[in-house]
Amino acid sequence: MTSPVPDRRTVVTGLGVCSPIGSELTAFWEALRAGRSGIRRISLMDVSPLPCQIAGEITDFDPRKTLDKKQQRSLRMMARTVQLGVVTAAKAVENARFDRNRLDPERFGVVFGAGMISTELEDLSRASALAASEKSELDLRIWGEAGLREIPPLWMLKYLPNMPACHVSIFQDARGPNNSITVSEAASLLAIGEAHRTIARGLADVMLAGGADSKLDPLAFIRHTLFQKLSTRNDAPEKACRPFDRHRDGLVLGEGGGVLVLEDYEHAQARGATIYAEVVGFAAGFDAAKDGSGLARTIQRALAEAQIGPEQIDHINAHGLSSPEDDIREARAIATVFGNLPVPVWAAKSYFGNAGASGSSLELIGSILALRHGELPVTLNYETPDPACPIAVHANEKRPTTQPYVLKLAFSDLGQCGALVLRIERGANQ
Repeated sequence: MTSPVPDRRTVVTGLGVCSPIGSELTAFWEALRAGRSGIRRISLMDVSPLPCQIAGEITDFDPRKTLDKKQQRSLRMMARTVQLGVVTAAKAVENARFDRNRLDPERFGVVFGAGMISTELEDLSRASALAASEKSELDLRIWGEAGLREIPPLWMLKYLPNMPACHVSIFQDARGPNNSITVSEAASLLAIGEAHRTIARGLADVMLAGGADSKLDPLAFIRHTLFQKLSTRNDAPEKACRPFDRHRDGLVLGEGGGVLVLEDYEHAQARGATIYAEVVGFAAGFDAAKDGSGLARTIQRALAEAQIGPEQIDHINAHGLSSPEDDIREARAIATVFGNLPVPVWAAKSYFGNAGASGSSLELIGSILALRHGELPVTLNYETPDPACPIAVHANEKRPTTQPYVLKLAFSDLGQCGALVLRIERGANQ
């Protein structure tokens, strides 16, 4: 077994985004800088009977613009989530500017965050209609005898949560370590942490890490409508996602992809790569009580690994769901670690909603761009402070970045959580 190599450093050398506010880095950054929301009325399906009719939707997503003709033939075997993954990964690899003839595929791996990928209705609708009785109940005998014949034979392969990592590995000829982290909204941050550990252990030189997800299909959207508190500000969608604001009325669903190319520092230096940032601290934990105490401990461990104090953080990139309960526990965790330090808290979900398993990596890319440009965008829609969230939410106007470190937080509804510290030097090897 290969022993850990503690001196191996992990740097970020490529970025890829697909988002409701832009699917190229320049457009993505300009929307953040301008304070432009990507939350709008949903057009992908008829939501008129539903109480929530808004989301962070990518209106111009076309995977054929990114993939070659051979790859396009596989699109029919991919749900929208998987398509977002392969497109975003391709963008990240292109941004990293590899000489593919000099990249060892056996040392090139993938770790992707994933969640539940809901079945598209058309794959089951014919079978369901055929087996439905006059009382709209499913006749299992007819389902077994005739309905199953109407289901595409490779139906399940479109929706397995490991499919994004599988297709990305095939398309990018990445034959190294491969894994899928299925921890809902915390998935892509934990995937980045696992990829960092993989490089540190000497098992790979380059890793694609991040996630992709879409909550905008009927089954997923209705499930979330039934079991989560969603905002119903349908008349003002751009005002709906209000992390930490006293008048938040629920989260906003979304979709997207965020992928980082992580690379061993010496490997990156040898090829003259652009270095966006360095991973200097990571910790994963479990907030069993869902009161923020577990998240606070996770933050403390990440800062300890980075060997820095809270005062050295430029800003905290919060999970910031805009959930009445979850924002309180996150704010409590931040306050436990940072006390009265006025470290700015930025909530990127206010721009594009909860992008599920892709959210953390997509949001983290926003912080990387902010520190490289020397300017932190505002948190949208933070108008009335909530006494239950005693943190310094960054709102109202942009501010210059002053410190080289950013702390990214993420957690799932069940309590899994992660904290990642990046160091970003402005002007260094750009």
